[in-house]
Formats: sequence, structure tokens, C-alpha cells
Amino acid sequence: MLYTAFLTGGRRTLFLAFAARVAPAMRALDAGAEARALALVEDLLADRPARTRRELALFLWLVRWVPALLLLRPFDRLPPARQDAVIGWLQDAPLATLRSGLWGLKTLAFLAYYGSPETGEAIGYRPSKTGNTFLHAR
Repeated sequence: MLYTAFLTGGRRTLFLAFAARVAPAMRALDAGAEARALALVEDLLADRPARTRRELALFLWLVRWVPALLLLRPFDRLPPARQDAVIGWLQDAPLATLRSGLWGLKTLAFLAYYGSPETGEAIGYRPSKTGNTFLHAR
């Protein structure tokens, strides 16, 4: 089956709101850097099974709409402190599925920000072109 972009429309908006809470520097990215960050996530998701993408889509839907039951607003329209509270609740949720979904989403947010070459340079990350061979040279 042909892969179609995952982070479009509401999913994109929600993912960016979530990513800005777990990797706050995401807010400072210009449009080009943001597009490259989202492309990293899209590239990763393109290699995942359709079932995984459906589960992620369902979890994103839950993240967006479950807060509306109590707070009367979807996640991406909550003030930052409330968004943090929702993330904290999911992190400590009684259901392991919710905790796992949160960590999967956090992982994608970290990939989006820390996986970009601009961020790597800014934080001093210089990956070895030869893998871990330098560890075995001693």
C-alpha cells in the first residue's frame, strides 16, 4: 500500500503542540527547520506497518479529545500548564497502553527536534561516521 503523509491537518497541529511541550525548543524553529523536523517523523512512520500508524492516529485522537471531557477544550487549545498536566497524567496513567502511547509520541517529538542536523550542531552532537569502531580501538 502506498504511504500517504501522516502528519497533516489536525494531526500536524496537535503533534506540534505536543512536541513543543516535551521539547520546548521546537517552538523556536523556523518554517524550514520545522518542515525538516516533521519530515524525519514522516520518514520513520513510512517504514512502519499500517497498523502502527493507525494506533498512533488513535492515540493522537485520544490526546486531543480526552482533555475536552474535563477541561472543555482539546489539547492543542489548552494553555501550556494544562497541556503539561495532561501529559503528566498520561505519563502516570493507570493503563499501560496510555503510558506506552505517550512514550511513543514523546519519542517521535524527540526525533523531530534532536534528530535534525541543525539541532545536533547546536548541542555539540557529532556522530561518528565509522560507528563505534573508536570504542574497539582501545
